[in-house]
Parts: sequence; C-alpha cells; structure tokens
Amino acid sequence: MPSKVPLLLLSLLSWFGTSHCCLQDPASAYRFTGAVCRLTYPAAVVLNEKTTKVIEAAFQHARYPSMKGEKSLLFIGKVMYGLDNLEIHNLSIGQSAFELHPGEGIAMEISNVSAVFKGTIQYGYGSWLVNFGHSVDFEIDSQIDLGINPKLYCGDGKVAADTTDCYLNFHKLRLHLQGDKEPNWLKKLFTDFITLTVKLVIKGQICKEINKAANILADFIQDTAEQFLTDGDISVDIGITAAPVITANYIESYHKGLTKYNNKIAVINESVFHPSQLTEDRMIYFWISDQFLNPMLKAAHQDGRFQLNVSGEELTTLLRTNLSTAMPEFIRKCLLDSASPELRLWSSSVPYLNSSILGTTIWVQASGQLHCESQGTPVLFFQTSMAVDITTSYVNKKVLLQGHPTEISVFRAELPLQDQQLYDEALEFIKEAVVKIGTPKVLSDRMHLVSSWTPVNQSNHHQVKCNLNLTMGTTATVHLSNTELYCEFTTVLHTNSDVWVANEAAL
Repeated sequence: MPSKVPLLLLSLLSWFGTSHCCLQDPASAYRFTGAVCRLTYPAAVVLNEKTTKVIEAAFQHARYPSMKGEKSLLFIGKVMYGLDNLEIHNLSIGQSAFELHPGEGIAMEISNVSAVFKGTIQYGYGSWLVNFGHSVDFEIDSQIDLGINPKLYCGDGKVAADTTDCYLNFHKLRLHLQGDKEPNWLKKLFTDFITLTVKLVIKGQICKEINKAANILADFIQDTAEQFLTDGDISVDIGITAAPVITANYIESYHKGLTKYNNKIAVINESVFHPSQLTEDRMIYFWISDQFLNPMLKAAHQDGRFQLNVSGEELTTLLRTNLSTAMPEFIRKCLLDSASPELRLWSSSVPYLNSSILGTTIWVQASGQLHCESQGTPVLFFQTSMAVDITTSYVNKKVLLQGHPTEISVFRAELPLQDQQLYDEALEFIKEAVVKIGTPKVLSDRMHLVSSWTPVNQSNHHQVKCNLNLTMGTTATVHLSNTELYCEFTTVLHTNSDVWVANEAAL
C-alpha cells in the first residue's frame, strides 16, 4: 500500500532560487554544490495533511468552458444542445497516496473525490412538425479517482514538476435535470452527451489547475527562500546544479549557494558533498558547505554588517562585570564623568569559518573605539585577533549562542588623545573584557539568525542543536562531517502549515 504524501511534495524542493544551467549527472555536480536538501518519507507523511487543500483548490478554481453538440434523431430532427455555467459544489476529498519510483518520478493517487457539478443545459430540436427551444438547470453527481505521475526535472535552473501525466477515473457520473420532467429520450441523450464530453473537459481543466497550483506553491516557496537569503545588496544564487535524485526513500536536490554582492558572485568548485554523508532517519536534511558560508561572511564584512555600538547605561552595566583585572582609570573616568560614553566595535578583517569533526571555529580581527561625550577623537583604540569556537545551548525551544575564545591577542592598543601606547595591565583588561563581555554581547546581538553548533559525540560526526529561524523550520539538528555541515529537522513543517493553507486559499 503506498505511503501518503501531499502535492506540496512537488513544490517543497523548489525551496531555492533560480540559476542558469544544470549538469546531467548529479555526481559530477557534487563539487559545485553549496547546499543540499533531502526530503524523506517521514516529511512526506507530514505534508500529506495538506494534500486535500491543494486538490480542493484545483477543483474549485478550475474554469469550465461551455460545451456544445448536436445530433439527428428519427421523427424529431436535429437536436442542438449546449452546457453552460458549469460550477462545482459539495466537494469532498478522500485520501491521497504516493510511491517514489527510483530514477523515474512520483506516482500519486487521490481517491474518493466527490463533487456535484451544477449548470444549465440549452437545447433545441425541431422538424417540419415541431420546433422548440428550451433551457433546464441540471446537477451531476460524480465520484472520481485522480492520478498524477509527475516528473521532477531542472527547469530554468530550479526544480520543476511536469504533471502532464494526469488522469481521472469516473466511478459515478449521474445527471439530474431540474424536476426530472423532461422526456426520457432527451434525458438519455443528455446523459450520453455528459458522459462523452464532460469527462474530457473536467479532466483537462482539473489537470491544468493542478499544474498551476503546483507552480504557484513552488513560486511561493522559492520567493520565501530568496527573501530570507537576501538583505540589501547581499543575495544568494541557490539554483540547482543538477536535476533532483529520487530513490525509494527520499528525494534529494542540489543547490549552488553562491553569494552575490556588488555585481560579483562567489565560486564553489571544491565542495566535498557526498550522499553517504546524510542518512534517512529524519524528515528533512539541509547540508551546507563552508564554501557557501564563508563568502556570505565576506560580503557581510565588506558591507559593514559586523558593527556594534554600545552606549550609555548599557555600556556602564556591561563593564560592571566582575573581571579579575582592574579597570584602567581612564576607562573608569570616562564612564563616570561622561553622560553618554560609547564603545564602537567592528570587524577589521574578513571572518573565516571552518567546520570539522572537532567543531566549528571562526577566526576574525576586530577593532574598537571608546568615546566619551561627543569627542571626535576616541580615548581608546584597540585591535584584537581571535579564534572562537561557537557552541549552543537549547532551552525552551530556543537556541542560545555561546562563544568560547580559544585564541586571543591584542596586537594594537593606544590612547589617541595622549598619543601613547597602553601599559600591560590595561592590555590584560581589554583582553579579558573581550572574552567575558564582548564575545557574548556580539553573539547575542548579531548572530541570533545564524545556526550554531554544540559538540555531541556520535561516531565520526559532530552533532549539534540549531534553530535556523526559517519560515518552514522548527527545531533542527546539525551534523558536521569533514569540512561541511548539515541540518536535519526533527519536527519540520508543523508550525507553519497554516501559512500554506492561507496561500492555497489565495490561488
């Protein structure tokens, strides 16, 4: 018996945006792949909850054209008839099921679709004896099974679905004329007419609407992903590098993950992805390469995104943290005598991220200035270089980032107003303040949208908890293998199912 899945399966794999071309062989595309999405059977079961909504939308939004015909009958003459204003009522959907055909496509079945079609029949008949023209309202009770065999392919650099292999099986198609007062021969004629023509029209329009619905959903998901990964002048080309791969247990798509900034685009040609790095135990996996993340960090640095200003009472409160090194007198005087002291921090070199089986580390150089009052010249300027291991704690469905500096040095520190270098005790205070105050503050204020990692020993992988804060995500698990990482959602797509319903209703 096939497992259940919704039509949303066709569009989920269009999470990512457009590109220019695809390679024919997925294996040859691995080294150009910055991100991978693997959708397994458990996720398909969850998505099945919304299948009926998509099918209902397809039936209800289909527009049925008028149909006309004529026939010559003995003694009556030519009978001309037409069907107009066909509308659907009392629609109900039974259940949906699907099978993954490895290397081919998806076989979907939607059974027990019940609907009442209402409209008007215009008819006229006549001979040398009689000549009449009439219209009568009608209803058609129907019982239908719907089958779709979509093929997933690379269309304009994104995942596309060809749903032309679509069929309807009518188990019941019963005509009711208004009042049933028409002659039996006329009712039989119209019943034959309905049987021969309405089936074809309904099939054509429903299959066309299903294809339209799939494309609308795919566009919605794609637009959402593009918006999430675009901010100002920074964007990401995550069009697919090859057509999706279908196995008996999952569907997998491969995406570029190329950062675009200032009319320049990053290059990925040494990705180490291999399907064996992912399993089939969870609903959805997102595998992300360091070659995806580092260009994003570079663009953010060049765009001046890594800046933090702390002033006033907030700065004074932070510097009250109990440190082992005594606070230099010029800093204490600035905090006490100034009504608006301000500390300005920014990245002075491009951050670099590396993921390995030992963890995830970020190297960065940062600069800082301490201003008192509205002075143009700072009372303190310093530069520091550090390596920070990023870890997390997971509490109440929230991910809290923590930084653990493993290397830190203050290689420049001076008092510009006095044109002199700092003494050793002041350097130690700055170093301790960066570790115990600066790093936690930067993480809490500037990295709340970035996934992070906490070590958990599991074979040769580095496993961590994360929350991607995506429109379609809840709690996820990230694994690191070699120099890459991947996320696996544990309760994906539950929280935002209402968003999909709203968009389906707007088709």
